[in-house]
Amino acid sequence: MESKFLRGTFFLTAATLISKILGFIYIIPFTALVSTQGYVLYKYAYGPYTILLSISTIGLPLAVSKFVSKYNEVGNYQVGLRLLRYGMYLMVMTGTISFVALYLTAPFLARLVIDPNDSTGNSIEDVQFVIRLVSFALLIIPAMSVFRGYFQGNQSMGPSALSTVIEQVVRITFILAGAYVTIHVLKSSITNAVGVATFAAFIGGLAGFITLLFVFFKRRDLIKKQRDESLNNEDMNVQSMFKELIGYAIPFVITGLAIPIYQNIDTFMINKLFQSIGYNLYEAETINSVIGLAQILVMVPVSLATAFGMSLIPGITSAFNSGRMLEVHNKISQTIQILIFFTLPAAMGLCILGRPIYIMVFGLENSPDIGGGILEWYSLAAVVFALYTVTAAIMQGINQQKKLIIGILIGVGLKVLLNYLLVPYLDEVGPILATYIGFTTSITYNVYMIKNTIHFKILPLLKTLRSVLLLVVLMSLIVWGTEVLCEIWLPEAFSLYSRALLTSAISICTGLLVYLGIGSKLTLAKGILNRKSKNY
Repeated sequence: MESKFLRGTFFLTAATLISKILGFIYIIPFTALVSTQGYVLYKYAYGPYTILLSISTIGLPLAVSKFVSKYNEVGNYQVGLRLLRYGMYLMVMTGTISFVALYLTAPFLARLVIDPNDSTGNSIEDVQFVIRLVSFALLIIPAMSVFRGYFQGNQSMGPSALSTVIEQVVRITFILAGAYVTIHVLKSSITNAVGVATFAAFIGGLAGFITLLFVFFKRRDLIKKQRDESLNNEDMNVQSMFKELIGYAIPFVITGLAIPIYQNIDTFMINKLFQSIGYNLYEAETINSVIGLAQILVMVPVSLATAFGMSLIPGITSAFNSGRMLEVHNKISQTIQILIFFTLPAAMGLCILGRPIYIMVFGLENSPDIGGGILEWYSLAAVVFALYTVTAAIMQGINQQKKLIIGILIGVGLKVLLNYLLVPYLDEVGPILATYIGFTTSITYNVYMIKNTIHFKILPLLKTLRSVLLLVVLMSLIVWGTEVLCEIWLPEAFSLYSRALLTSAISICTGLLVYLGIGSKLTLAKGILNRKSKNY
């Protein structure tokens, strides 16, 4: 049973990583098709949608999984099926409400980002159109999330993993094919191409949902047999069931919403802020779009790091509830060490190679000068995002959910205030620094609460990270030197894109060889590799 569970967890983690990698890769051809003006329109639609999507896809699968697993453990399989049935009813209702709310508020949301008196960028009608098309996905995603949680609660990770990959593959295929056909075959507008791309969220969700339904009906006889042979089947009233489920879901939702909230603050504030200091709408939308593209690059190392680090969080919860405080301290140290080991070198690499990497990924047509500079400034957010995600999860593991909410509210409030204060003086760097300060404040608050609650000692952790920090400094110097040499040695006859591609490739490979070559000798790295080989 243990090996089956570990294998299933591995497949689910792998599926999530594949989904995130695909979600990064498709942006490259999509941006080439619709340009930064089309991408910012896509971003307007996905901003508010992501908030509602995060509630369903981050909170519900984990909460339903925890609920089903708990009652399966005591032999009450009937409650899990009852939750699935009534959960579907609830999600159809809440999904419909969310759809109607987003569809009807589309004009209001459009006016938040677009000045009707400035015709240099996208129009209010364009934004309203794409928001309404993406809202249809809310009719299907919540119900799919309940199904995924049910399978995970039964320690059957395969259906969730399969549906995750199929959903993403179908969505991306529809986005790219639809945008290409709309622009190059039908000769229609970029707005219509982006509209097709946003509607792909519904098509992908439908494909994932059909996959889960197929697996469920294929296993229907086995599920009924399991229920009928259970020794402790007892009914549970719907009110008590949902009360317990919501109690599980809220902490998961809180952690998952923080980064989308910060991103939405920028999406909906940047245009008006930059227009207030003299930019026209087109220029403001370009900055808005480029910040969104930089966020995508930054989230790649965050996703990889948290996939490793978050695997230790259940152990922290279990050890805390059992009173094994030394084990809690050790696991917290291990988690943060893993995050720093993976995210810090990636962030420094993005910082040093911001301009060539931006050109390599997004080409010369998507504001490379602004984009390269923004990526250099935004790169270290990878470390900040990862540390926030893990410290928030640790707060949940030690039952400090209410205090976690306070930390988030303080950080978000600072972010909004500093956007107003910094943009007039620092231009596009202002929102980035505001994000750093907001998140760092929340992280500091989380660490303070963790330290006070379980008497966790920070100094020993910092000492274990000294070797990694020195290695990152060495790697950064070598990557910087390699970039300088590439700029000197590469022939002037090469195109700007070719020079950026070669500079990025050579510098990244050199940095990886140095970091992994020397890093593999460190005690910390050996410990990480040994733990992962034992787990999988």
